[in-house]
Amino acid sequence: MAEKSKHPQFSEEKQCGHCGNKVPMLRVAHYADSINHLDEKTGQTWEESDCYELLKCPACNKIELRSYAWNDGMDPWDVVYKPLYPVASKIPLGLPPEIKKAYVETLKVRNVSANAYGGLIGRVVELVCEDRRASGKDLFNKLRDLADKGEIPSKLVAVADKLRIFRNVGAHAALGELTEKEVPILESLTCAILEYVYSAPFLAEQAKNALDHLKRRKRPPQTN
Repeated sequence: MAEKSKHPQFSEEKQCGHCGNKVPMLRVAHYADSINHLDEKTGQTWEESDCYELLKCPACNKIELRSYAWNDGMDPWDVVYKPLYPVASKIPLGLPPEIKKAYVETLKVRNVSANAYGGLIGRVVELVCEDRRASGKDLFNKLRDLADKGEIPSKLVAVADKLRIFRNVGAHAALGELTEKEVPILESLTCAILEYVYSAPFLAEQAKNALDHLKRRKRPPQTN
């Protein structure tokens, strides 16, 4: 059942999934779906629960939801929390170290400043162009060059042009303001490029290595 307390309760010090601040968070609500067990041989009973917590960050005032399992035989330090909201962004596989570092930096400001996110995410795509030795006077033409070389589909060039527009809005106040609504669009557009350029070849190489390993295992032993 849901618990209520007259006195404020706080979580351990943790990093907010919205703003990135590391602080104890206000425990807004707690719910436990509990089951009681009986050992017929000993007569002992114990309880296990699926628990859910709503936490409020004192820095940005946004809400987080997390879950954890609990039973009477556990100590508090045995608890493993699973974040349910906000959902952490996944990092595309196979990224070169410099591009991965730049992408992780974008995630730190993703929920803090849409304008800052727009500027940083544009830098990630520029690093991709640099890594793949694209030529051109601007981001649009560099990505068109990658398409001409067959490194990305031609359809992604039009996608990248939208990224350039969003990035410019984020970097130049005269062009307006990015909002939280544009952030998922920016993320999806960038991931489309990163996954095609890096993740797909990385997964293909992993699959090839796994198949080669299976073939070696199935190869009959040689006899003299």
